[in-house]
Amino acid sequence: MSPSVEDPHFTGTLRILQRPTEVNPAAWDALLAAQDKPTPFFTHAYLSAMHSSESAVPESGWQMLWFLLEGEGGELMAATQLNIKTHSYGEYVFDHAWANAYEQHGLSYYPKALVASPFTPVPSARLLAVDAQSRLALLKLLLGFCKQQGLSSLHLLFLGDADRAACEQAGLMLRSTVQFHWQNTGFVSYEAFLATLAQEKRKKILAERRKVRDAGVTWQAFEGAEITPQHWAFFYRCYAQTYAEHGNAPYLTPEFFEAMQRTQTAGWVMFLASQAGKMIASSLIALDVMESLTPGPKSTKKRAYGRYWGAEARVDCLHFDACYHQPLQWCIEHGIAVFEGGAQGQHKMARGLMPVQTHSAHWLAHPQFSDAVERFLSRESAGIAEYVNELHGHSPFRPIPSNPGKPSAPDMHLPS
Repeated sequence: MSPSVEDPHFTGTLRILQRPTEVNPAAWDALLAAQDKPTPFFTHAYLSAMHSSESAVPESGWQMLWFLLEGEGGELMAATQLNIKTHSYGEYVFDHAWANAYEQHGLSYYPKALVASPFTPVPSARLLAVDAQSRLALLKLLLGFCKQQGLSSLHLLFLGDADRAACEQAGLMLRSTVQFHWQNTGFVSYEAFLATLAQEKRKKILAERRKVRDAGVTWQAFEGAEITPQHWAFFYRCYAQTYAEHGNAPYLTPEFFEAMQRTQTAGWVMFLASQAGKMIASSLIALDVMESLTPGPKSTKKRAYGRYWGAEARVDCLHFDACYHQPLQWCIEHGIAVFEGGAQGQHKMARGLMPVQTHSAHWLAHPQFSDAVERFLSRESAGIAEYVNELHGHSPFRPIPSNPGKPSAPDMHLPS
Protein backbone atom coordinates (compact mmCIF):
# COMPACT_ATOMS: atom_id res chain seq x y z
CA MET A 1 0.00 0.00 0.00
CA SER A 2 2.80 2.45 -0.86
CA PRO A 3 2.50 3.82 -4.40
CA SER A 4 5.47 5.87 -5.52
CA VAL A 5 5.42 9.63 -5.90
CA GLU A 6 5.15 10.51 -9.59
CA ASP A 7 7.04 13.80 -9.11
CA PRO A 8 10.83 13.73 -9.56
CA HIS A 9 11.15 17.09 -7.77
CA PHE A 10 9.62 15.79 -4.53
CA THR A 11 11.30 13.46 -2.08
CA GLY A 12 9.40 12.23 0.91
CA THR A 13 7.68 9.35 2.62
CA LEU A 14 4.05 8.33 2.37
CA ARG A 15 2.35 6.72 5.34
CA ILE A 16 -1.13 5.22 5.01
CA LEU A 17 -2.78 4.72 8.40
CA GLN A 18 -6.05 2.97 9.16
CA ARG A 19 -6.88 4.42 12.59
CA PRO A 20 -7.26 8.09 13.54
CA THR A 21 -5.47 7.38 16.82
CA GLU A 22 -2.31 6.87 14.76
CA VAL A 23 -2.48 10.43 13.43
CA ASN A 24 -1.09 13.40 15.38
CA PRO A 25 -4.15 15.64 15.96
CA ALA A 26 -2.16 18.83 16.50
CA ALA A 27 -0.10 18.37 13.34
CA TRP A 28 -3.21 17.54 11.27
CA ASP A 29 -5.21 20.52 12.56
CA ALA A 30 -2.29 22.93 12.17
CA LEU A 31 -1.93 21.91 8.53
CA LEU A 32 -5.70 22.24 8.00
CA ALA A 33 -5.74 25.71 9.59
CA ALA A 34 -3.10 26.89 7.10
CA GLN A 35 -5.24 26.06 4.05
CA ASP A 36 -7.32 28.42 1.91
CA LYS A 37 -10.65 27.11 3.19
CA PRO A 38 -10.39 25.25 6.48
CA THR A 39 -13.59 24.17 8.20
CA PRO A 40 -14.31 22.33 11.46
CA PHE A 41 -15.68 19.41 9.42
CA PHE A 42 -12.21 18.28 8.37
CA THR A 43 -10.54 18.55 11.76
CA HIS A 44 -9.03 15.48 13.35
CA ALA A 45 -11.69 15.51 16.07
CA TYR A 46 -14.61 15.63 13.64
CA LEU A 47 -13.31 12.89 11.36
CA SER A 48 -12.25 10.76 14.33
CA ALA A 49 -15.72 11.05 15.82
CA MET A 50 -17.18 9.68 12.59
CA HIS A 51 -14.99 6.61 13.10
CA SER A 52 -15.17 6.13 16.86
CA SER A 53 -18.96 6.55 16.91
CA GLU A 54 -19.28 3.86 14.21
CA SER A 55 -21.10 6.33 11.97
CA ALA A 56 -18.54 5.93 9.16
CA VAL A 57 -16.88 2.52 9.44
CA PRO A 58 -16.43 -0.46 7.10
CA GLU A 59 -19.66 -2.00 8.42
CA SER A 60 -21.57 1.06 7.17
CA GLY A 61 -19.66 1.21 3.89
CA TRP A 62 -16.89 3.64 4.85
CA GLN A 63 -13.32 2.40 5.27
CA MET A 64 -11.20 5.35 6.41
CA LEU A 65 -7.55 5.69 5.45
CA TRP A 66 -5.29 8.55 6.49
CA PHE A 67 -2.61 9.61 3.97
CA LEU A 68 0.37 11.46 5.45
CA LEU A 69 3.14 12.71 3.19
CA GLU A 70 6.23 13.55 5.23
CA GLY A 71 9.43 15.33 4.25
CA GLU A 72 12.95 14.05 4.71
CA GLY A 73 13.01 15.37 8.27
CA GLY A 74 9.69 13.75 9.19
CA GLU A 75 7.73 17.01 8.94
CA LEU A 76 4.15 16.79 7.66
CA MET A 77 4.09 18.13 4.09
CA ALA A 78 0.63 17.02 2.98
CA ALA A 79 -2.27 14.94 4.27
CA THR A 80 -5.81 13.86 3.58
CA GLN A 81 -8.38 11.34 4.69
CA LEU A 82 -9.65 8.93 2.03
CA ASN A 83 -12.64 6.60 2.24
CA ILE A 84 -13.02 3.29 0.42
CA LYS A 85 -16.75 3.10 -0.21
CA THR A 86 -19.14 0.34 -1.18
CA HIS A 87 -22.06 2.69 -1.94
CA SER A 88 -22.72 6.34 -2.79
CA TYR A 89 -24.88 7.40 0.17
CA GLY A 90 -24.04 10.33 2.43
CA GLU A 91 -22.10 12.23 -0.25
CA TYR A 92 -24.50 14.85 -1.75
CA VAL A 93 -22.73 14.85 -5.12
CA PHE A 94 -24.69 12.22 -6.94
CA ASP A 95 -23.04 9.55 -9.09
CA HIS A 96 -25.73 6.87 -8.91
CA ALA A 97 -26.27 7.10 -12.67
CA TRP A 98 -22.59 6.34 -13.22
CA ALA A 99 -22.82 3.32 -10.93
CA ASN A 100 -25.93 2.10 -12.73
CA ALA A 101 -24.21 2.42 -16.12
CA TYR A 102 -21.31 0.32 -14.85
CA GLU A 103 -23.71 -2.33 -13.59
CA GLN A 104 -25.62 -2.43 -16.88
CA HIS A 105 -22.35 -3.22 -18.64
CA GLY A 106 -21.38 -5.94 -16.18
CA LEU A 107 -18.70 -3.83 -14.48
CA SER A 108 -18.15 -3.10 -10.79
CA TYR A 109 -18.33 0.56 -9.72
CA TYR A 110 -17.76 -0.32 -6.08
CA PRO A 111 -15.50 -0.14 -4.23
CA LYS A 112 -14.54 3.42 -5.12
CA ALA A 113 -12.37 6.05 -3.39
CA LEU A 114 -13.75 9.24 -1.87
CA VAL A 115 -12.08 12.28 -0.32
CA ALA A 116 -14.77 14.13 1.60
CA SER A 117 -16.12 14.64 5.09
CA PRO A 118 -18.75 11.92 5.60
CA PHE A 119 -22.36 13.11 5.53
CA THR A 120 -21.21 16.76 5.44
CA PRO A 121 -21.80 18.75 2.23
CA VAL A 122 -19.65 21.73 3.23
CA PRO A 123 -16.93 23.14 0.94
CA SER A 124 -13.57 22.73 2.68
CA ALA A 125 -9.88 22.17 2.09
CA ARG A 126 -9.35 18.46 1.31
CA LEU A 127 -5.75 18.11 0.12
CA LEU A 128 -3.93 19.64 3.07
CA ALA A 129 -0.45 20.75 2.07
CA VAL A 130 2.32 23.22 2.85
CA ASP A 131 2.56 24.27 -0.80
CA ALA A 132 1.18 23.58 -4.27
CA GLN A 133 3.93 21.09 -5.13
CA SER A 134 3.20 18.97 -2.06
CA ARG A 135 -0.53 19.13 -2.77
CA LEU A 136 -0.04 17.88 -6.31
CA ALA A 137 2.31 15.13 -5.11
CA LEU A 138 -0.32 13.98 -2.63
CA LEU A 139 -2.98 13.90 -5.33
CA LYS A 140 -0.73 11.82 -7.60
CA LEU A 141 -0.19 9.41 -4.72
CA LEU A 142 -3.95 9.06 -4.29
CA LEU A 143 -4.33 8.28 -7.98
CA GLY A 144 -1.49 5.76 -7.80
CA PHE A 145 -3.10 4.11 -4.80
CA CYS A 146 -6.45 3.80 -6.59
CA LYS A 147 -4.77 2.21 -9.60
CA GLN A 148 -2.78 -0.24 -7.47
CA GLN A 149 -5.87 -1.25 -5.51
CA GLY A 150 -8.00 -1.69 -8.63
CA LEU A 151 -10.58 0.88 -7.53
CA SER A 152 -13.04 2.08 -10.13
CA SER A 153 -12.70 5.78 -9.41
CA LEU A 154 -11.57 8.62 -7.18
CA HIS A 155 -13.91 11.44 -6.15
CA LEU A 156 -12.96 14.61 -4.25
CA LEU A 157 -16.03 16.50 -3.09
CA PHE A 158 -16.73 20.10 -1.99
CA LEU A 159 -13.24 21.36 -2.73
CA GLY A 160 -11.37 24.47 -1.72
CA ASP A 161 -9.86 26.61 -4.48
CA ALA A 162 -6.32 25.24 -4.07
CA ASP A 163 -7.64 21.66 -4.24
CA ARG A 164 -9.60 22.46 -7.36
CA ALA A 165 -6.52 23.93 -9.05
CA ALA A 166 -4.46 20.84 -8.21
CA CYS A 167 -7.15 18.52 -9.56
CA GLU A 168 -7.38 20.51 -12.77
CA GLN A 169 -3.60 20.41 -13.15
CA ALA A 170 -3.62 16.64 -12.62
CA GLY A 171 -6.21 16.19 -15.36
CA LEU A 172 -9.20 15.19 -13.22
CA MET A 173 -12.70 15.96 -14.43
CA LEU A 174 -14.32 18.91 -12.64
CA ARG A 175 -17.97 19.12 -11.68
CA SER A 176 -20.12 21.90 -10.21
CA THR A 177 -23.20 21.75 -8.01
CA VAL A 178 -25.28 24.52 -6.45
CA GLN A 179 -25.81 25.42 -2.81
CA PHE A 180 -27.50 28.41 -1.18
CA HIS A 181 -25.61 30.70 1.21
CA TRP A 182 -26.58 33.89 3.04
CA GLN A 183 -24.30 36.92 3.17
CA ASN A 184 -24.31 39.47 5.96
CA THR A 185 -23.72 42.87 4.37
CA GLY A 186 -23.59 44.67 7.71
CA PHE A 187 -27.16 44.35 8.92
CA VAL A 188 -27.71 46.01 12.30
CA SER A 189 -30.81 43.94 12.99
CA TYR A 190 -32.97 41.19 11.57
CA GLU A 191 -35.52 43.83 10.63
CA ALA A 192 -32.83 45.62 8.63
CA PHE A 193 -32.18 42.41 6.71
CA LEU A 194 -35.88 41.98 5.99
CA ALA A 195 -36.02 45.55 4.71
CA THR A 196 -33.66 44.62 1.87
CA LEU A 197 -36.03 41.97 0.55
CA ALA A 198 -38.71 42.50 -2.03
CA GLN A 199 -42.08 43.18 -0.43
CA GLU A 200 -43.53 39.81 -1.46
CA LYS A 201 -40.62 37.88 0.09
CA ARG A 202 -40.63 39.99 3.24
CA LYS A 203 -44.34 39.45 3.79
CA LYS A 204 -43.92 35.71 3.21
CA ILE A 205 -41.27 35.46 5.93
CA LEU A 206 -43.31 37.54 8.36
CA ALA A 207 -46.35 35.35 7.69
CA GLU A 208 -44.31 32.18 8.29
CA ARG A 209 -43.00 33.47 11.59
CA ARG A 210 -46.43 34.70 12.62
CA LYS A 211 -47.95 31.23 12.09
CA VAL A 212 -45.34 29.69 14.37
CA ARG A 213 -45.76 32.39 17.00
CA ASP A 214 -49.57 32.19 16.88
CA ALA A 215 -49.31 28.44 17.50
CA GLY A 216 -47.79 29.27 20.88
CA VAL A 217 -44.26 28.26 19.92
CA THR A 218 -41.34 30.00 21.62
CA TRP A 219 -37.64 29.64 20.89
CA GLN A 220 -34.46 29.58 22.91
CA ALA A 221 -30.91 29.49 21.54
CA PHE A 222 -28.09 27.75 23.41
CA GLU A 223 -24.43 28.09 22.44
CA GLY A 224 -21.49 25.87 23.29
CA ALA A 225 -21.37 24.79 26.92
CA GLU A 226 -24.90 26.13 27.45
CA ILE A 227 -26.18 23.06 25.57
CA THR A 228 -26.88 20.44 28.23
CA PRO A 229 -26.82 16.65 27.83
CA GLN A 230 -30.62 16.78 28.06
CA HIS A 231 -30.72 19.22 25.16
CA TRP A 232 -28.49 16.96 23.09
CA ALA A 233 -30.64 13.92 23.88
CA PHE A 234 -33.80 15.76 22.79
CA PHE A 235 -32.05 17.04 19.68
CA TYR A 236 -31.07 13.51 18.68
CA ARG A 237 -34.67 12.33 18.99
CA CYS A 238 -35.68 15.13 16.62
CA TYR A 239 -32.81 14.33 14.25
CA ALA A 240 -33.74 10.64 14.14
CA GLN A 241 -37.41 11.53 13.64
CA THR A 242 -36.56 13.46 10.46
CA TYR A 243 -34.93 10.37 8.97
CA ALA A 244 -37.74 8.09 10.17
CA GLU A 245 -40.29 10.23 8.36
CA HIS A 246 -38.41 9.49 5.15
CA GLY A 247 -38.17 5.77 5.91
CA ASN A 248 -34.43 5.80 6.65
CA ALA A 249 -32.16 5.18 9.59
CA PRO A 250 -30.08 8.22 10.64
CA TYR A 251 -26.54 8.38 9.30
CA LEU A 252 -25.05 9.53 12.60
CA THR A 253 -25.19 7.66 15.90
CA PRO A 254 -25.81 9.26 19.31
CA GLU A 255 -22.15 8.60 20.10
CA PHE A 256 -21.09 10.99 17.33
CA PHE A 257 -22.87 13.91 18.94
CA GLU A 258 -21.56 12.88 22.36
CA ALA A 259 -18.06 13.13 20.90
CA MET A 260 -18.86 16.57 19.52
CA GLN A 261 -19.94 17.69 22.99
CA ARG A 262 -16.51 16.72 24.31
CA THR A 263 -14.19 17.80 21.50
CA GLN A 264 -15.92 20.73 19.75
CA THR A 265 -18.06 22.18 22.51
CA ALA A 266 -17.73 25.78 21.32
CA GLY A 267 -18.68 24.91 17.76
CA TRP A 268 -22.45 24.50 18.06
CA VAL A 269 -25.62 26.54 18.49
CA MET A 270 -28.86 24.73 19.23
CA PHE A 271 -32.33 26.22 18.78
CA LEU A 272 -35.08 24.63 20.89
CA ALA A 273 -38.78 25.23 20.30
CA SER A 274 -41.34 24.82 23.07
CA GLN A 275 -45.11 24.74 23.02
CA ALA A 276 -47.24 24.72 26.16
CA GLY A 277 -44.11 24.21 28.26
CA LYS A 278 -42.90 21.18 26.29
CA MET A 279 -39.99 21.02 23.84
CA ILE A 280 -41.28 20.10 20.38
CA ALA A 281 -38.50 20.85 17.88
CA SER A 282 -34.81 21.51 17.54
CA SER A 283 -32.30 22.69 14.96
CA LEU A 284 -28.52 22.73 15.10
CA ILE A 285 -25.99 24.97 13.39
CA ALA A 286 -22.20 24.72 13.49
CA LEU A 287 -19.81 27.62 13.95
CA ASP A 288 -16.40 28.14 12.40
CA VAL A 289 -13.94 27.29 15.18
CA MET A 290 -10.89 27.21 12.91
CA GLU A 291 -9.56 30.61 13.99
CA SER A 292 -8.78 29.16 17.40
CA LEU A 293 -6.27 26.91 15.63
CA THR A 294 -4.67 29.71 13.62
CA PRO A 295 -1.82 31.81 15.04
CA GLY A 296 -1.91 35.57 14.71
CA PRO A 297 -4.69 38.21 14.84
CA LYS A 298 -8.28 37.04 14.79
CA SER A 299 -10.93 38.54 12.55
CA THR A 300 -14.55 39.09 13.48
CA LYS A 301 -15.76 37.54 10.23
CA LYS A 302 -17.08 34.07 10.92
CA ARG A 303 -19.19 31.48 9.15
CA ALA A 304 -22.07 29.38 10.39
CA TYR A 305 -23.35 26.18 8.82
CA GLY A 306 -26.89 24.85 8.85
CA ARG A 307 -26.78 21.19 9.83
CA TYR A 308 -29.80 19.30 11.22
CA TRP A 309 -33.34 19.76 12.41
CA GLY A 310 -36.32 17.72 13.55
CA ALA A 311 -39.67 18.01 15.33
CA GLU A 312 -41.91 15.87 17.47
CA ALA A 313 -45.01 17.97 16.73
CA ARG A 314 -46.43 19.42 13.54
CA VAL A 315 -46.74 23.19 13.32
CA ASP A 316 -47.22 25.03 10.03
CA CYS A 317 -43.96 26.72 8.87
CA LEU A 318 -42.00 25.38 11.85
CA HIS A 319 -39.31 24.01 9.53
CA PHE A 320 -38.66 27.41 7.96
CA ASP A 321 -38.43 29.11 11.35
CA ALA A 322 -36.12 26.43 12.74
CA CYS A 323 -33.75 26.20 9.78
CA TYR A 324 -33.65 29.75 8.41
CA HIS A 325 -35.37 32.52 10.35
CA GLN A 326 -34.05 31.68 13.82
CA PRO A 327 -30.47 30.96 12.64
CA LEU A 328 -30.30 34.08 10.45
CA GLN A 329 -31.57 36.31 13.25
CA TRP A 330 -28.96 34.77 15.57
CA CYS A 331 -26.22 35.25 12.96
CA ILE A 332 -27.05 38.93 12.58
CA GLU A 333 -27.11 39.47 16.34
CA HIS A 334 -23.70 37.77 16.69
CA GLY A 335 -21.94 39.29 13.68
CA ILE A 336 -21.70 36.13 11.58
CA ALA A 337 -20.61 36.97 8.04
CA VAL A 338 -21.90 33.93 6.11
CA PHE A 339 -24.51 31.26 6.75
CA GLU A 340 -24.19 28.18 4.53
CA GLY A 341 -27.54 26.50 4.11
CA GLY A 342 -26.33 23.00 3.17
CA ALA A 343 -27.08 20.87 0.14
CA GLN A 344 -29.65 21.73 -2.54
CA GLY A 345 -32.82 23.68 -1.75
CA GLN A 346 -33.96 26.35 -4.22
CA HIS A 347 -36.70 27.22 -1.70
CA LYS A 348 -33.96 28.79 0.44
CA MET A 349 -33.82 31.77 -1.91
CA ALA A 350 -37.18 32.97 -0.64
CA ARG A 351 -35.55 33.22 2.81
CA GLY A 352 -32.61 35.31 1.63
CA LEU A 353 -30.03 32.65 0.70
CA MET A 354 -28.44 33.01 -2.73
CA PRO A 355 -26.95 30.40 -5.11
CA VAL A 356 -23.23 29.64 -5.12
CA GLN A 357 -21.38 26.97 -7.05
CA THR A 358 -19.49 24.24 -5.22
CA HIS A 359 -16.93 22.02 -6.89
CA SER A 360 -15.81 18.40 -7.05
CA ALA A 361 -13.24 16.46 -9.06
CA HIS A 362 -13.43 12.92 -10.47
CA TRP A 363 -11.19 10.27 -11.98
CA LEU A 364 -12.51 7.04 -13.52
CA ALA A 365 -10.19 4.15 -14.31
CA HIS A 366 -12.21 2.81 -17.25
CA PRO A 367 -11.21 4.86 -20.35
CA GLN A 368 -14.50 4.56 -22.23
CA PHE A 369 -16.60 5.40 -19.19
CA SER A 370 -14.25 8.27 -18.35
CA ASP A 371 -14.77 9.70 -21.84
CA ALA A 372 -18.53 9.35 -21.55
CA VAL A 373 -18.61 11.01 -18.12
CA GLU A 374 -16.41 13.84 -19.36
CA ARG A 375 -18.87 14.56 -22.17
CA PHE A 376 -21.75 14.43 -19.70
CA LEU A 377 -19.99 16.83 -17.31
CA SER A 378 -19.35 19.28 -20.15
CA ARG A 379 -23.07 19.44 -20.89
CA GLU A 380 -23.97 19.52 -17.20
CA SER A 381 -21.54 22.38 -16.51
CA ALA A 382 -23.17 24.53 -19.16
CA GLY A 383 -26.57 23.74 -17.66
CA ILE A 384 -25.41 24.60 -14.14
CA ALA A 385 -24.05 27.97 -15.26
CA GLU A 386 -27.32 28.75 -17.01
CA TYR A 387 -29.29 27.62 -13.93
CA VAL A 388 -27.29 29.89 -11.60
CA ASN A 389 -27.73 32.87 -13.93
CA GLU A 390 -31.47 32.22 -14.04
CA LEU A 391 -31.64 32.02 -10.24
CA HIS A 392 -29.84 35.34 -9.87
CA GLY A 393 -32.46 36.79 -12.15
CA HIS A 394 -35.06 35.88 -9.51
CA SER A 395 -33.24 37.44 -6.55
CA PRO A 396 -35.43 37.95 -3.48
CA PHE A 397 -33.69 41.27 -2.79
CA ARG A 398 -34.75 44.72 -3.91
CA PRO A 399 -32.78 46.05 -6.89
CA ILE A 400 -31.83 49.15 -4.88
CA PRO A 401 -31.71 48.36 -1.13
CA SER A 402 -33.26 50.77 1.32
CA ASN A 403 -31.29 52.14 4.26
CA PRO A 404 -29.97 48.92 5.91
CA GLY A 405 -29.95 50.59 9.32
CA LYS A 406 -33.70 51.18 9.60
CA PRO A 407 -36.89 49.21 8.96
CA SER A 408 -38.59 50.60 5.88
CA ALA A 409 -42.06 49.11 6.07
CA PRO A 410 -44.82 49.32 8.68
CA ASP A 411 -45.07 45.50 8.95
CA MET A 412 -41.44 45.04 10.05
CA HIS A 413 -41.99 44.76 13.81
CA LEU A 414 -41.33 41.28 15.19
CA PRO A 415 -42.56 40.87 18.77
CA SER A 416 -40.04 39.11 21.00
